[in-house]
Amino acid sequence: MNSRQDLLIETAGRAARYVAAIDQRRVAPTPADIARLDGLGGELNHDGCDASEVIALLDSLGSPATVASTGPRYFGFVTGGSLPVAMAANWLAGAWDQNAALFVQSPVGSQLEEIASKWLLDVLALPKSCGVGFVTGATMANFTALAAARHALLARAGWDVEARGLFGAPEIRIVVGAQVHASMLKALSMLGFGRARVITVPADDQGRMVANAVPALDERTLIAIQAGNVNTGAFDPATAICAKAKRDGAWVHVDGAFGLWAAATSDRAHLLNGVAEADSWATDCHKWLNVPYDSGLAIVRDPEHLRAAMTVRAAYLQMGEHREPWQYTPEASRRARGVEVWAALRSLGRRGLAEMIERNCRLASRFAEGFRRAGFEVLNDVVLNQVMISLGDSEKTRRVISEIQGEGTCWCGSTEWHGKAAMRISVSSWATTEDDVDRSLAAILRIAG
Repeated sequence: MNSRQDLLIETAGRAARYVAAIDQRRVAPTPADIARLDGLGGELNHDGCDASEVIALLDSLGSPATVASTGPRYFGFVTGGSLPVAMAANWLAGAWDQNAALFVQSPVGSQLEEIASKWLLDVLALPKSCGVGFVTGATMANFTALAAARHALLARAGWDVEARGLFGAPEIRIVVGAQVHASMLKALSMLGFGRARVITVPADDQGRMVANAVPALDERTLIAIQAGNVNTGAFDPATAICAKAKRDGAWVHVDGAFGLWAAATSDRAHLLNGVAEADSWATDCHKWLNVPYDSGLAIVRDPEHLRAAMTVRAAYLQMGEHREPWQYTPEASRRARGVEVWAALRSLGRRGLAEMIERNCRLASRFAEGFRRAGFEVLNDVVLNQVMISLGDSEKTRRVISEIQGEGTCWCGSTEWHGKAAMRISVSSWATTEDDVDRSLAAILRIAG
């Protein structure tokens, strides 16, 4: 066995031990663990180090300073865990080290994306003919899909935005809800639309866009709606909004970073009524499909709009009849993200995916019921996997959040809701059990008491 194989086997053993202990360790690292990260720095050495020593140092100082977000009691930021099969596929993909830009560079990368795209459109209940781009996450998924929208809307007005840019272009109106996610505003700003030029539609007490407050639309309007509010989990009324947009010729984009996955279930799919009538969608696979970071999807009804916005040509690029992945994403060179997505879907199947999502939703309700029994206020209708809690006044709520993050049993985030501080709990991991919920709930209530 050569030294390279020895190093990989040693590293795999370290990774396996890390994963095996994830349920028992504290979720957030201690200040002392973080302080020891200084040992990874210093002056760059002149002669280099033995590879095995490098990995040993990285494990001994780096592993204790990680956040156990792939464990069962991390409830922050709608972060999914990492399915064992997806993690293993990620390791193999790392060994392959494929550049998934072109078919000729990675036939397996291209083919797995094509297969996974068909499966994804099926489980997400979206049109089979859509174009799908495998990107880093919801921010780039929104960016990519909105670039396709920009192309289509300006092409209707006789303007080639890819060739001529936005200087002198016809104006595109942007309509969003009052609870629009920050990633959407970032994507709009990167595309030259600006954050401050949007028309904002009022939202109800759950953060849903008020359908009858949507302004007049036209063929140069882009309206962005949400499938799964980041605080409440609520869904904008897609049926009414899409019907209005279709009559008026507007483009509808759906920011469905995690909520789009409700389509895979029988009990929650109704929350997405009307969503399939939109023109583009964005979602994350590292959220509710539970694949490793990073993994997002940009989906566009007409793949020609996506390819027109993303494709560039050069004489040296060898393209053929197969799927050319870089025609669907902003990046050219990139890793083969379709590998883990394919592995997760192949392993779970339709039933396993639905059961994982439904289980997370039931556990979110278990959290909410436990807080109510203890006399605390649940601030949202728990329709999905999101729970918002008031633990008293804003000062006390922030104190409890800070202390539970430091205590280590679990990790819950903070937010502001209708001018009041709130604890936000997102149940998104395949590994979370009823025992994890009860253990976390007991720790939070002990601190709050």
